[in-house]
Amino acid sequence: SCCAPCSSYCLEYLSKYFKITVVYYNPNIFPLEEYEYRISEQKRLIESMETKYPVKFVEGGYEVDIFTNIAKKLAKEPEGGKRCFACYGLRLKKTAEYAKTYNFAYFTTTLSISPLKDATKLNEIGEALEKSIGVPYLFSDFKKKNGYKRSTQLSKEYNLYRQDYCGCSYSKNNRVC
Repeated sequence: SCCAPCSSYCLEYLSKYFKITVVYYNPNIFPLEEYEYRISEQKRLIESMETKYPVKFVEGGYEVDIFTNIAKKLAKEPEGGKRCFACYGLRLKKTAEYAKTYNFAYFTTTLSISPLKDATKLNEIGEALEKSIGVPYLFSDFKKKNGYKRSTQLSKEYNLYRQDYCGCSYSKNNRVC
């Protein structure tokens, strides 16, 4: 999960069918205060939301240097391009590895809820990680069937902080989500 607003509908929907562990691994988020605030909002949502099956939270660590090393090589790439795809891969790999270590049935991402995120690319990355790591990837495009609309309704209902950038310093400078 990248943030509470993006995970809201995903949790509402998926918790009808699965016990969920939210792996919050976002070394891309800048600055540290933003990262910490998003964690607090994610935890608050999980504690507040009624779900059929339990939802747990795991913080993956703020490994900003790992993200920086990947992103600086792609600094001139446009928002939504190769730099973002590398970031998706970094975060999904960590999630897949966690799922493998703890014998989860699937892994997926909340990122596909955003109308500005490329669900096809996210699913390609997930599929490649499924093959290399050995944990099934749950293909998704959570924005469909009014998923994004529902996430905005849930954000209002739970009074969630909705940031105006995706998280990294590049998106903050461009204010693109």
